[in-house]
Amino acid sequence: MKNILIVGAGGQIGSELVPYFRSIYGNNNVVATDINDKCKGTLGDDGPFEVLDALNGEEFAQLVKKYKIDTIFNMVALLSATGEKNPQLAWKINMGALMNSLEIGRENGCAVFTPSSIGAFGTSTPHDGTPQDTVMRPSTIYGVCKVTGELLSDYYHSRFGVDTRSVRFPGIISNVTLPGGGTTDYAVEIYYAAIKDKSFTCPIPKDVSMDMMYMPDALSAMVQLMEANPDKLVHRNSFNITAMHFTPEEIFAAIKKRIPEFTMSYNVDPVKEAISRSWPNWMDDSCAREEWGWNPKWNLENMTDDMLKVIAEKYAAKLF
Repeated sequence: MKNILIVGAGGQIGSELVPYFRSIYGNNNVVATDINDKCKGTLGDDGPFEVLDALNGEEFAQLVKKYKIDTIFNMVALLSATGEKNPQLAWKINMGALMNSLEIGRENGCAVFTPSSIGAFGTSTPHDGTPQDTVMRPSTIYGVCKVTGELLSDYYHSRFGVDTRSVRFPGIISNVTLPGGGTTDYAVEIYYAAIKDKSFTCPIPKDVSMDMMYMPDALSAMVQLMEANPDKLVHRNSFNITAMHFTPEEIFAAIKKRIPEFTMSYNVDPVKEAISRSWPNWMDDSCAREEWGWNPKWNLENMTDDMLKVIAEKYAAKLF
């Protein structure tokens, strides 16, 4: 990768992906774009930023040519819980941005990364040790978009030779950017609540386990996969990857060990419950480990230490 275009750079992952990539590939070689021009204030300080509606294929293609882009990261998406409120809009945005990314990649010889998700699985998928290749029958429009995206990306690789690659992200936990409408959002919100309020009301049932990952591992995974030798990739779209899995009770216990006065109650969101129960308890990511060396560095314990430290500093609070 030499000249990188990040589409949807103002989202939870994109906003951290931009500075991470610029630290590796150089400020001027990573172009950030978002439909929201307010993102320029943070993403345009150290490198190029362009306002872009990813559904506008003509403007999208012009930017690829202008900056001589060789790799497109399509981070545009309406997430699971948000998508259920407006499935037609979710399909329009998620699939429109993907199709433009793939077609523009084909026309301009660009590699294309589009993240998939744990949400691509459904109730008929094996929930423990979910295999790399298995039944994928999601029950959300977000999941339907992700499965479709995996198939389309594989098609563009086999039919047109586009270098498409992808990972199935679990829930992403970050101390920088707040999430935006995902089922796993509680695993970020709980840390902020622990610091600010010393209490949290959880929308996910106490017995539901889901795969999770700390943002530094997620960013590293994207670099590792896109820099991997293509001759060693048996799979492309999309690799299971994970770092940890836990229930609300387990993440609560980890925080309470560090903040003894922290309390948690439940007010279960029925939509999020249905979605979370349809997803795997934990995925088998052995293919990613074997084919491109995936090896996460963060687990629940060291992530909890780091999350609480950073958030406490944000709010100038004391942990104890």
